[in-house]
Amino acid sequence: MHLQGFATKVVHWQKMLGRNHLPWQGTQDPYRVWLSEIMLQQTQVVTVIGYFDRFLKRFPDVRSLAGAPLDDVLGLWSGLGYYSRARNLHRCAQQVVADHAGVFPRDATTLATLPGIGRSTAAAVASLCFGERVAILDANVKRVVTRVLGFDADLAMAANERALWDAATALLPVGRGAAEDMPRYTQGMMDLGATVCLPKKPLCMVCPVQKMCQASAAGDPQRYPVRTRKLKRSSHSLWLLWAHAPNGAVLLEQRPTPGVWAGLYCLPLFDSEEALRSALPAALQKQLQFEPAFVHVLTHKDLHLHVAQLTLSAASIQAGSARWVRAADWPAMGLPAPIRKLLTRGV
Repeated sequence: MHLQGFATKVVHWQKMLGRNHLPWQGTQDPYRVWLSEIMLQQTQVVTVIGYFDRFLKRFPDVRSLAGAPLDDVLGLWSGLGYYSRARNLHRCAQQVVADHAGVFPRDATTLATLPGIGRSTAAAVASLCFGERVAILDANVKRVVTRVLGFDADLAMAANERALWDAATALLPVGRGAAEDMPRYTQGMMDLGATVCLPKKPLCMVCPVQKMCQASAAGDPQRYPVRTRKLKRSSHSLWLLWAHAPNGAVLLEQRPTPGVWAGLYCLPLFDSEEALRSALPAALQKQLQFEPAFVHVLTHKDLHLHVAQLTLSAASIQAGSARWVRAADWPAMGLPAPIRKLLTRGV
């Protein structure tokens, strides 16, 4: 279904009232747009801005990113979370250089074959940079489309998800100026979802498409989108050995892939207190000082972290593949957020 004038209203609103000040806007450079899209997945704009600027200073183009060690990429990503994004970012850059001569493909279909780029991200790059008439359907846009159309089919079913893609495509700009309108339309849909069509307490009175919105007319926009299947949360307890020497050196190990914090550097990690103790000589076990456990929340899992401090007179112990890292070196390494907080607290 095509709503007469819908795309035109979105384009006009974005030009006048949408977000036009973000550092990745005002460009059709696919490298910058791609980088911002990956960073913005499940992460707020205010958080991404600082990381985006630091990434561009260190990796100004796709070739510099592709040629960098993964550890450097993870180090800059540290604290942004969802680290598989950083690993795929690096792999994608390498593939663009190896398979496409360092030039991003111009169409969404080819872009979607690259590591870490799904259908919506591919469409965002293709529409924002090259004016391709393709729909995006990230969480914000999905909310706008389902509310405007009153689309109440359960998105837990793949067939309904496909139907929503078709519906989103039908809303795209049409006619001779469609390609020129696509960048602002795509940005406008993202802006509407992020600033007006909010999950709770949507600002319907200032929405440019309120009169077209079936959910607003029914007075129940918050019931959209409909998804019945919820991912169950789980919990996992882990024990961390925080061994440090007087010169500030700490014992760190690189986490295996796959697994929690894959590829990042972490305090030696154990599944139980007994396993942690058994990794140490009996004399050192008596020197362990356990801190109160705390919870670190991941997307679908709660990590209950137990930290055992061990202060040594020198960097004199080993634990598996762990190595001693100088105080001057660990801040630049890829560290999970709770580990960085611990180490920073101890400085």
